[in-house]
Amino acid sequence: MSEIPLVPVHWHFPAHPTSVRRARHAVAASLPHVLRPHLGDDLGLLTSELVTNAIRHGACREDDDVIELVLWPADGHYWLAVSDPGTGKPLLAHPDADAENGRGLLLVDHLATTWTVRPRPTRGTSVIAGLALRQSG
Repeated sequence: MSEIPLVPVHWHFPAHPTSVRRARHAVAASLPHVLRPHLGDDLGLLTSELVTNAIRHGACREDDDVIELVLWPADGHYWLAVSDPGTGKPLLAHPDADAENGRGLLLVDHLATTWTVRPRPTRGTSVIAGLALRQSG
């Protein structure tokens, strides 16, 4: 008999800065206790960066847009998809040392085992990042 996969966890948050903290806490709380020491900090940081970028660059607050998160384990990774209604494609930037912004995707690139940007079938863009499940020892 095949093992039944876990159902992805799914959230919607308003495109508002207070949602960054709420999303980070929701993701952390849904991670199995045994994985929190190995993935919790990195997954929390990925969540913060991706939700912040979605709010800043992919949503129009006056339209009551929402940010969608999906978290699921598959293929030896924990995957996080953060989606917004925007049509732009986030690009990895290399800001000057004096720049106050622009380092979010550099951090995502450093933390994630792999990541990509995909258009959504109906409306918007998703950034999907995977963290490898590390074995303790």
